Amino acid sequence: MRSRLELLYYVFALVGLFATWYFNLQYFSAGGSVAPGPFFSAALANPLTTAITIDVYWTALVFSVWVIVERRAPASPMPWPYIALCFGLGIACALPLYLGLRERLRGLHAK
Repeated sequence: MRSRLELLYYVFALVGLFATWYFNLQYFSAGGSVAPGPFFSAALANPLTTAITIDVYWTALVFSVWVIVERRAPASPMPWPYIALCFGLGIACALPLYLGLRERLRGLHAK
């Protein structure tokens, strides 16, 4: 049986996915690109977007290191899919999804 915390993490993952991709799709439909030049020009357009971009990428890097180290712990998910999700979909989805599966595996491991 899934714990409430696990389900909460999955809800967070869904909210993180839809809340961020709503704006990503607007960016792409307005002609935005993930090519490095146009992307970083938009992401670093002013001090606020620069701070947010650095914050998100730094968090993604720290998350990636953490899940790689965490894989040694009992009942930890494989890190690589979550690192790919982190940089492909976003940390707002990948982090809570990882935590949800981690919670589930720890619950199963405790039995």
